Amino acid sequence: MKTTFLKLNKQPESNGYLDKHQFKDEFFFNLDVCFDSDTYLVSLTKSIPPELMFNENYAYYSSLSSTMRKSFANIAKSLKNIYKPKLSLEIGSNDGVFMKNFNTNEIVSVEPCGNFADFTNSLGYKTYKNFWDYSLSTHIKNKQGTFDLIYSANCFSHIQTLDDAFRAIKNILSADGVFVMEDPSIQQVLDKNTYDLFYYAHAHVFSITSIQNIILKHGLEIFNVDSINVHGGSNRIYIKHITNNTHTIDASVSKHIDDELLCGIGVLQTYLDFEKRVRKSKKDLVLLLETLKAKGENIICYGATAKSSTVFNYCDISTDLIDCIVDMTPDKQNKYSPGMHIPIVSIDIGLTDDVKYIFLGAWNFKDEIMKKEPEFIKRGGKFITHVPIVHIINE
Repeated sequence: MKTTFLKLNKQPESNGYLDKHQFKDEFFFNLDVCFDSDTYLVSLTKSIPPELMFNENYAYYSSLSSTMRKSFANIAKSLKNIYKPKLSLEIGSNDGVFMKNFNTNEIVSVEPCGNFADFTNSLGYKTYKNFWDYSLSTHIKNKQGTFDLIYSANCFSHIQTLDDAFRAIKNILSADGVFVMEDPSIQQVLDKNTYDLFYYAHAHVFSITSIQNIILKHGLEIFNVDSINVHGGSNRIYIKHITNNTHTIDASVSKHIDDELLCGIGVLQTYLDFEKRVRKSKKDLVLLLETLKAKGENIICYGATAKSSTVFNYCDISTDLIDCIVDMTPDKQNKYSPGMHIPIVSIDIGLTDDVKYIFLGAWNFKDEIMKKEPEFIKRGGKFITHVPIVHIINE
């Protein structure tokens, strides 16, 4: 049974960066989140057509972050060394940040965003410009055969039809093959109060338990789990055919499931308590920003992210509290944020000497951001975050 526990008000498409003439045509939906007591899956109650979110205008480039480049290089090297795949498949390849660690004859990919698919194809990597589903898996299987390694990072949480997606994995994974997926952890969301992990592109936020409950009926099972720091706390889940005896089930699987159940991921009350903390976070953040503004302080946001879109639209934070958003992605600059229409500019334009406070819209890259802005810190600048509670860093 599904029960709605969190209502984040009307939200726009979180990666829909706008020109002024597009304001009047912007669409909004009620962003509500529910808990399924049968599978323990946490999902949005309503989805929007994926082609509205993932298309040739998608503006999140994984390669622009040194943290992400390093993470993908490390896991690519590790997977190749451990599993020695003859042929690999990546689902959701973005701008090729993972694929580039393979030779062009060692990997193919699936990427529905036309700008990225065209780019990686131009580099010589075969990229299917499609959404991942069972039909596509059959098409690829007929052309390429099965795959020894399938990798997907921050993609399956975007897929609305999970049963079809995992059935497609079952269809195309070789008998001794391994599917590795990385996605944000609901346990980490609960622990850190990161409600901004919910936005329209994130149809689900997973636990190990919920993934296991879903994939068993498709003849798949988890055999290993790593906890990683990417995106504020994610799970790297290793999946195989149930009939595959090459890979034994590691103790990490039962440990993660036990830890999740102990923290209450299977109990509705856990999510109701979370909702109360979210409401307090909203109240505290608005109060802090209003107090600083009343003192005449200039406040900007660092990172035009989907996360910041959720926060600003839920908390009704606009240019009265945040002067602008700075971002290094060229496709976002000189546009306006979804919903609240805060101007997005380059860092050198927005981070002026009179800025005293920066709200971390990309809080999951806090360390990277702070390393990039030593002069801001040296002149007394301070960072604001709402994770795990609203506070000023370095105060």
